[in-house]
Amino acid sequence: MIWNETKECMSRDELINLQSARLKKTVSHVYHNVEFYRKKMQQLGLEPGDIKGIEDLHKLPFTTKDDLRENYPFGLFAVPQSQIVRVHASSGTTGKATVVGYTRRDIEIWQECVTRVLAMAGIGINDKIQVAYGYGLFTGGLGLHYGAENLGATVIPMSTGNTKRLITMMEDFEVTAIACTPSYLLHIAECLEEEGKLDKIKLKAAICGAEPWTENMRKEIENKLNLKAYDIYGLSEILGPGVAADCEYHKGLHIYEDHFLPEIINPQTLEPCKEGEIGELVITTLTKEALPLLRYRTKDLTNITYKPCECGRTIARIGRFKGRSDDMLIIRGVNVFPSQVEAALLELGETSPHYLLIVDRVNNLDVLEIQVEVEEHFFSDEIKELENLTKKIAGVLQSALGLSVKVTLVEPKTIARSEGKAKRVIDKRKLYE
Repeated sequence: MIWNETKECMSRDELINLQSARLKKTVSHVYHNVEFYRKKMQQLGLEPGDIKGIEDLHKLPFTTKDDLRENYPFGLFAVPQSQIVRVHASSGTTGKATVVGYTRRDIEIWQECVTRVLAMAGIGINDKIQVAYGYGLFTGGLGLHYGAENLGATVIPMSTGNTKRLITMMEDFEVTAIACTPSYLLHIAECLEEEGKLDKIKLKAAICGAEPWTENMRKEIENKLNLKAYDIYGLSEILGPGVAADCEYHKGLHIYEDHFLPEIINPQTLEPCKEGEIGELVITTLTKEALPLLRYRTKDLTNITYKPCECGRTIARIGRFKGRSDDMLIIRGVNVFPSQVEAALLELGETSPHYLLIVDRVNNLDVLEIQVEVEEHFFSDEIKELENLTKKIAGVLQSALGLSVKVTLVEPKTIARSEGKAKRVIDKRKLYE
């Protein structure tokens, strides 16, 4: 089902006119209300009147996650605090959270975008949807929750952490849809199989996101649970879940261009890529009031096509992500940077600055092992001392990352050295096949 045919199926000319009008309004909004953008534009010799439409987008400055971090917490907000009705946050590179705010209108637009995603997955007012993303500062839980309520579906705010109870409710409530990470859904499938309940559930659709996943993983989910699985994309800086999603044809994720103006650039030269060419996704928000962003560099590598889809939607589609142009990892929906690990270890002061992150997928759940070099004398101490140090490091890292980790202490010079950039990450998940 197409929830908003007027916006999702408009002609390219109509869309460009709408985008141009909204871009001009956004540029004026940030110029007059955000000192950061006003200074950036003035340094480039730009005034709001110089932006006539989307053909002038290239004149505007880029925005990065570092800009958000350096203006922590509210420096990029474009409205008074009295108009902020909600704040979310995601982990940043140095322990400082990336803070995002929403006006009442921003929340309504977010609801609309997620509703479009759910309708695209065939979910309607007669469905019961379990939202098994984390609630709280993470945007996943509340993002899907309000979108599903806006659609009129029955929402079961399950969150994460109690799979046995989730399965019981799934069976007893005759749940027909679920929203969660794809790795968690495979874990749920295995639990259902162990309990002999695969044939007792009524699931027909799954909205999966918050972590990268392969087409093979989708097929495995669909075969195990006899449902249709859909990919949802978003990032808290731009909105949260609902920036883009795929339809039943799974030929790219439809990005809601009436709210988000996409570009694909070469991450090295910053020049635009040709249609279909792999590059970094850059997004300009067109309707955000609280935290409008100009040319935000997502670091996600993908391509774009403007050809209409078989489903009838005319909005652009971005391809399956091929990786990232930075060193950020996404583990069970949590953003993890090696620099966070380094900062936590240096603050602890009982280890060397050499470490290695090893990410794997075990029983369909992401696991993070962190190998840490310690001084030689620790290995001559009692086992008890090593165990205590391991627990101490694990506690510090869990606090810094917001994620449980396995810590392995290794002897000095065990971790390979490099003359160039140190290799800090080994990702065994094969996410971009």
